[in-house]
Amino acid sequence: MSLKKNKSFIIGCIITGVILIIAIVGLFWTPYSTTKMSLELKFAPPSIAHIFGCDNYGRDIFSRVMQGAGTTFLVALSTVSFGMIVGTIIGFIAGYVGGWFDEVIMRINDVVNAFPSLLLALVFVSFLGPGLMNVIAALGILFIPSFARIARSEMLRLKGMQFVQSAKLVGDSAPRIIFAQILPNAYISILSSAAVGFNNAVIAEAGLSYLGLGVQPPNPSLGRMISEASNYLLQAPWYAIFPGIAIIVLVLGVSLISEGVSKVD
Repeated sequence: MSLKKNKSFIIGCIITGVILIIAIVGLFWTPYSTTKMSLELKFAPPSIAHIFGCDNYGRDIFSRVMQGAGTTFLVALSTVSFGMIVGTIIGFIAGYVGGWFDEVIMRINDVVNAFPSLLLALVFVSFLGPGLMNVIAALGILFIPSFARIARSEMLRLKGMQFVQSAKLVGDSAPRIIFAQILPNAYISILSSAAVGFNNAVIAEAGLSYLGLGVQPPNPSLGRMISEASNYLLQAPWYAIFPGIAIIVLVLGVSLISEGVSKVD
C-alpha cells in the first residue's frame, strides 16, 4: 500500500502537522507572555480570553502549552535524529564488517538494553545536571543502541542479496554499498522505528521534566506543566488536562504515522 492511500498515515500527518504548526508558532509568538504573573488571574477557569484557563501564577495555559509543545517537540526530534544517525551508521558498519567488531557492538547493546531506558536517562541527567541540553544529550545517547540493532538486522538481511554482491564485484567501496545500496532498501524499518522512538522521547522528556530534571522554570514544557499542576488537580483540573491532552494527541499522531509507514509495500 502506498502512503498516499494509507488512511493511518494521512490522519497521523494531519494531527502531527497541526501540533507541529502550533509548536513552531509557540517558539516565536504566544497570545500572552508565558512568564508574566498575575494575581488577579490566579486559577482563572477557561474563558474566551484564556481558552485553557490560567495556572497558579496567573499565567495563560494556552500560551504555555504552545511554547511547551515546541520545547517537547524539539527535544524529541533532536534526540531521535541523533540516535538514528549515529546508531544507523554503527549498526550498518557492525553488520557489514561482522566478526569481533560486530560481537563487541552487540554485547554493548545488550548491556544497555538490559536497563530500563528512563532509569538510565535519570542517571545520565543526574550526572550531567538538569537542563534542556543535558536531557537531549542523555536521551540521544540512549537511542543509539536500538537504532544500531535495527540497522544491523537490515544489513544482515540485505548484504547477501544479488544487487549487493553485484556492487562488490564491480568494485564499489564499502561506504557506497552501505549508503547507496543498503540504506535505500532499509529506510522503511528505520523510519518506522524513528516514529516509535519519537513517542518514547516525548514521554521520556515529559517524565524527566515532571521529576524536575528536564526543562527548568520559568520555561514551560508539557511534562513540567503537568508536574506543576499535580498539586492543584481538584482546585484547577484544567491546569493538568490541557498539557496532558497535548501529549496524548502528539503521541497519537506520530503513532498513526508509524503504523502507516510500516504498511508501505
